[in-house]
Amino acid sequence: MIERPLYLNRLNAWKDSDMIKVITGVRRCGKSSLMTSFADKLIESGVSKNCIIQINFEDMLYDDMDYKSLHNIILKQADKNKNKKTYIFLDEIQKIDKWEKTLASLRLKKNIDLYITGSNAYLLSGELATLLSGRYIEIKMLPLSFKEFLTFYTFPEGTTINKKFNTYMSLGGMPSLKDCNFDEKKINENLDGIYNTVLVKDIFSRTNVKDTQTIQKILMFMADNIANRTSINSITNTLYSGKRITSKNNNMIENYISLFEKAFIFYKVQRYDIKGKDLLNSLEKYYIVDSGLRKHILGRLSDTGRVIENIVYFELLRRGYKVSTGKIDNNEVDFVVYNDNEKFYIQVCKDMEKDTTKDREIESLNKIKDSFPKILLTTNELEVQTTKEGIQIISLTDWLLQ
Repeated sequence: MIERPLYLNRLNAWKDSDMIKVITGVRRCGKSSLMTSFADKLIESGVSKNCIIQINFEDMLYDDMDYKSLHNIILKQADKNKNKKTYIFLDEIQKIDKWEKTLASLRLKKNIDLYITGSNAYLLSGELATLLSGRYIEIKMLPLSFKEFLTFYTFPEGTTINKKFNTYMSLGGMPSLKDCNFDEKKINENLDGIYNTVLVKDIFSRTNVKDTQTIQKILMFMADNIANRTSINSITNTLYSGKRITSKNNNMIENYISLFEKAFIFYKVQRYDIKGKDLLNSLEKYYIVDSGLRKHILGRLSDTGRVIENIVYFELLRRGYKVSTGKIDNNEVDFVVYNDNEKFYIQVCKDMEKDTTKDREIESLNKIKDSFPKILLTTNELEVQTTKEGIQIISLTDWLLQ
């Protein structure tokens, strides 16, 4: 099993605290493997196997288990361990009705350390938020970054970094694709399984609508329009004019997109007025969680410039930043990036072979008059430099591998 240090370190930082560690993320992004890997690390550090309980509720063995019996089984084992800490790993726990009550009770036991996973945002809503307000930490897991991708795959000697990146754009970062060994048929079958599981378990099961084809048409439209400025009204009008939906219904479209977000398929990014210093409630952008999944949904790898922007967005999330898209007068800045300690601006440009393209991308950054760093990411390594205005032009792959 190949480790993912980014997430292992986050789990380790909260180890033995009374906070419930909640690992969320799209299906098959590696949550179960992460918990197994962390449990193995505990054993390597000297923790007895008897002090580790792992249950995956996707296993039919647990179909008849209810929240009370789950509570009793765990307590019984923890009592056997006496004063030793017992580490509990519960995978896809939302399949157990009233599971929140089990966790709320177990969290009170000083000799229990809790870790759970879930594949949709409903895990952290409703009763859990009420019962455990402030008593859990969410660890948001994503498919492989480009840097992780290079540790998972072995390429022929002499393969250039650009060739590897193009492969990453095409395959995406679902960890299970490693076992396909670059076999296109196996890759498609694997991605099809992921896609259908998300549709059935996280989307169709949350709506009473029987016209599942309409939902898939909307999802395809969203995949085709990643990184485009849009609004619910414009999405509705475009789908209606293209005869993908039979009536103009903004509420329906908004509800479906909300389902996609809760399944961690799409992420909405608000627009920020850089000059006015205010978030705008219009013309947001949506990004898809995995470029390989997008290619599978659409049947092609297209608009690679927007795919690259999509990849940069999720890399910023992995690094712990909050991200908005930017507006400065009539110009657009791809990302306004910040956390508690820093702020900077990023423009993403696939290539800058035309001077007009370079000038347009730099113009937006030059209009920003504050002193925060301004970065232009490009696949054209010949353009790497710092401009006289202080804009850093950086190789995209170099930046992704930092």
